[in-house]
Amino acid sequence: MLWAYTKYHALGNDYIVIDPKNLPSPLTTAQVKIICHRNFGVGSDGILLGPLPSKKAAFALRIFNPDGSEAEKSGNGLRIFSRHLWDKKLVRQNEFTVETPGGLVQTKVMERGKIVRVEMGRVSFWSDEIPVTGPRREVINEKIFAGGREFTFCAATIGNPHCVLPLSKISAELARQFGPLLETHPRFPNRINVQFMKVLNRKNIRIEIWERGAGYTLASGSSSSAAAAVAHKLGRCDREISVHMPGGVIAIEIGEVFAIRMTGAVTKVCEGTIAREMFSAAMRAG
Repeated sequence: MLWAYTKYHALGNDYIVIDPKNLPSPLTTAQVKIICHRNFGVGSDGILLGPLPSKKAAFALRIFNPDGSEAEKSGNGLRIFSRHLWDKKLVRQNEFTVETPGGLVQTKVMERGKIVRVEMGRVSFWSDEIPVTGPRREVINEKIFAGGREFTFCAATIGNPHCVLPLSKISAELARQFGPLLETHPRFPNRINVQFMKVLNRKNIRIEIWERGAGYTLASGSSSSAAAAVAHKLGRCDREISVHMPGGVIAIEIGEVFAIRMTGAVTKVCEGTIAREMFSAAMRAG
């Protein structure tokens, strides 16, 4: 049996979209890992399973990381899923709502799907909502130790958890070295996404990203949202911020009570089918 899929990327952060009606049975963790594997599978930063039925929105979406875990929300994933719904003519209007485990989001497809805007929801810095261990407080400019180094960090949630580290120098090597240590740090009971952030000026920041369950990532919509919110919270940036990443730039607008509007590009890569042989071959290789 062949499983149909469509692949897109959002600034180099790539996802495979699978309609659950094309699956003979529910996805397993092992299948997710193989599909996302860049040598034994199709290769991607995650799987978007949908559209699913929803009582709260036009559609619901489940988001799987390459390690088989599920993400509550993904900004790039939501832009890609919105483009996919538009491409498949499953929506009649260019604005619609999607339900995720991290909350409802409003999306708007523009420029024939090549640009998508997402109302990401409100950022919170409260420890019990992120979560971060310890008494309830806003987690701003706290100290954390990892790999023999001390960092100052801020934590935030936009439906999924983020640890933002403002630094004067950032690099991919820094993210790869300390990202996995911070992701699994005991301070973060549900693990966490990590952004190494450099503020360029009042309207621009640059980030390197270590994504929970995925690893080093070229771009991330929720990471962009969280990092921009932290830069504004610290008083270092205005409400309109361009977030520069290795994969490209996402525009973030910060509204009242830290409501985030995110706008960025989506590119269709290919359509295809997955053969069941892939799973048995990969199992034997492992």
